[in-house]
This record gives sequence, structure tokens and C-alpha cells, in this order.
Amino acid sequence: VQLQASGGGLVQAGGSLRLSCAAIGRTFSGYPMAWFRQAPGKEREFVAVVSGSGSLTHYVDSVKGRFTISRDNVKNTVYLHMNRLKSEDTAVYYCAIKDSRAWFAAVQAMAARWYDYWGQGTLVTVSS
Repeated sequence: VQLQASGGGLVQAGGSLRLSCAAIGRTFSGYPMAWFRQAPGKEREFVAVVSGSGSLTHYVDSVKGRFTISRDNVKNTVYLHMNRLKSEDTAVYYCAIKDSRAWFAAVQAMAARWYDYWGQGTLVTVSS
């Protein structure tokens, strides 16, 4: 299984980016998919999670109202639409998948150790 993340880059504060993460090797339709980020010198931080159907989402408070997570189960891909970017959003962004279709609580999905597969990361740099 391989997760290929893309879409990172350099953007000015207030701008937008869309990250993509494609799962290759098997289908993950129905499995929770998430985005985390890690800024220099900081621990990996939960950003957002989407349920297997795409109907339920949960975000860290700092991105609510600015970021939107979505998924396309036909393309086996999860997206992170980022608007009104701030300098503090600068980080390497990682996608992750939980290899289970069982019901989960939001608090579980916020822990990096809960996930089974990780992408390689894509760098987002926001200039102020």
C-alpha cells in the first residue's frame, strides 16, 4: 500500500491550496482518512479526518472554517482544501488511513498512533 501526497507549495498568507493524497495498491473506500501536519521543531498535529462514507468530518480548532477535508472513493483519494492560509499553517502535511471500517470517536481519530498507513508528506509554506 502506498499513499502519494501532492499539492504542497509556497503561497502567500490569505491564499489557498488543495492537497491530494491517492491510495495505491488497494481500495480504501469506507475507511477513515485524515491529514496531519508537522511544523519544524514541533510534534505531528492532527488537522482533519473524514469518515469512510465522507459524511462525517472533524477538524482541529485552528483550521475550522478555513480548511475542508473531502474524499473521492472512486478515485481512492482524500483532499484537503485550505483557504485563508496563515503563516502558522506552514508545515509538512501527511495523509493517513485507518485500516478499519469500525465506528470511531473523534478523539480516537486525533491520535497519530491510531492510523495504519501514512503518506510521505508534502510541504506547505505560507509567506507573510
